[in-house]
Amino acid sequence: MKMKALYVLVLVVLILSACGGGAAGGTTGNENAGEEGEASPGAPEDRTTVRIGWAGSPDTLNPGMAILVEAYTIFELVYDSMYELNLDGSFTLSLAESVSTSDDGLVWTYKIRDGLKWHDGQPLTAEDIAWTYNLYKDTPEYPYLNGYYTPYFDTIVATENNEVVLTLTEPIPNIESQLVFLYILPKHIWENVDKLEYENFEMIGSGPFKMAEYVQSEFVRLTANKDHFATPPKVDGVVFQTFENQDALVQAIKTGQVDMITEMPNTAAESLDAEENIELVVGAPLAPGVTDIIFNQVDPENCPTEGGICSGHPALRDRNVRLAMAHATDKQKLIDVILLGLGSPGLTLIPDGLGVWYNSSLQDYEFDAAKANQILDDAGYADTDGDGVREMPDGSRPLTFRLNWPSDSINAPRMAELLSEMWAEIGVTLEPQAVDPDALTAQCCPAFDFDIMIWGWASDPDPSALLYVYTTEAIPTGSSETGYSNPAYDELYAQQQVELDFEARKGIVWEMQKIVHDDVVYIIPFYDANVQAYRSDRFTGWITDQAKVELSDVTSLVRIEPVK
Repeated sequence: MKMKALYVLVLVVLILSACGGGAAGGTTGNENAGEEGEASPGAPEDRTTVRIGWAGSPDTLNPGMAILVEAYTIFELVYDSMYELNLDGSFTLSLAESVSTSDDGLVWTYKIRDGLKWHDGQPLTAEDIAWTYNLYKDTPEYPYLNGYYTPYFDTIVATENNEVVLTLTEPIPNIESQLVFLYILPKHIWENVDKLEYENFEMIGSGPFKMAEYVQSEFVRLTANKDHFATPPKVDGVVFQTFENQDALVQAIKTGQVDMITEMPNTAAESLDAEENIELVVGAPLAPGVTDIIFNQVDPENCPTEGGICSGHPALRDRNVRLAMAHATDKQKLIDVILLGLGSPGLTLIPDGLGVWYNSSLQDYEFDAAKANQILDDAGYADTDGDGVREMPDGSRPLTFRLNWPSDSINAPRMAELLSEMWAEIGVTLEPQAVDPDALTAQCCPAFDFDIMIWGWASDPDPSALLYVYTTEAIPTGSSETGYSNPAYDELYAQQQVELDFEARKGIVWEMQKIVHDDVVYIIPFYDANVQAYRSDRFTGWITDQAKVELSDVTSLVRIEPVK
């Protein structure tokens, strides 16, 4: 998931992410939803609805088109899927009561629970699930779902015994992670709409919460589905309220305007920890996060035919330039200043939070401005006019790069300042500008209408999702943000997708990370910890004793209840 929120894909990001921008209609049919929204999210006298503050907003409520991590947060609450991802990284069956697998690993048969209901009261059956999987498989415009999750799906059918029979083209090692984010949609609604344009404001699902009202960039209001088959919430509802100003987000939990916040500047952590009735929680993210510095390096021959602008500075296609900038980036300073030490230096899009999949043998490029300058000197990038900015070897353009980031990012503005200072030491100058997240998404992928971006990803539990971002196939779909293309990498990606031996697959994944690290596809400044806070005088039952922290996850929101 892009944390531009998925950030995606999950990967994470992170993502660091979210959506601002234009207004969207409410889901209740109320034409004055925006006016009503001010009272709805901020009603402190309502002790049965939990109020969550965050810096973002879903980019869309259509699961096939969503990119931002905020959208996936809402999907997790409103929809069900075949599996649930637990905080310890394990999977449990959700919509199915049992599963069986053929000896050759090609056929997976899921027995669906009887008596399941959609939020509108209609029955949810195997037919809905098979229809949804076929929708995702057969819709190439769904960039993540079609490109990553379903490529090995051959046929999906529903039986008279309320079973879903999924047949694969080849056995794969990660069926759980391929299905866990394929949210099941009601066939009786979706078969009659435009699958790409449908805004899905009513958002009929089967999950523990129901959509009540949505105003983009303002709030999302959900009500509890007390009849949920597995996890009926103890609260009556949850409101996610968007705060564009990070100081206002922190102030909102101090004053009691919200009961929990999903993010904050790390500079505010100490003051919040000292507040009475506020508990600070720090730990690894549920979806390990990756902050990335993104170079537009798409080759002209790979510029997408649909929507491709490909206006990136040509110097960024030169590995020497990217390598010099990597050596000129003081990651420890970024961690100390921006995260107050709550992070670790990054290497590739696969974060250290993914455990054995993370290639811990890689050696990072040491911070050495003198070495960076020498690399650029040797490559012919000279400052011929003495203005402190190097030019292209042919003298055609200075090394002046546009630097963009989503305007709702908490950390990116300070990072942009620090990068400007660091890279000025090697004759590179930046034109920094925050951009509305929706607009930045349009600039990014697959338009490639930028030079450098600061953004991020949230990771899936399996590495394939973020590994896919580097593939040539991901360039025209918008899943790639760099335009990087390497046939050797593409071949390894296909191999690990179907490698059933764990150690062999791990070796391939590690080799892929080495390739992209050597090619300096990104600069990954750090992997940051998740820092969240909640009011202990409002609700109790938040899950805080696990290695992973995500208070806005369904695991906490179905358990919490008002303090007596």
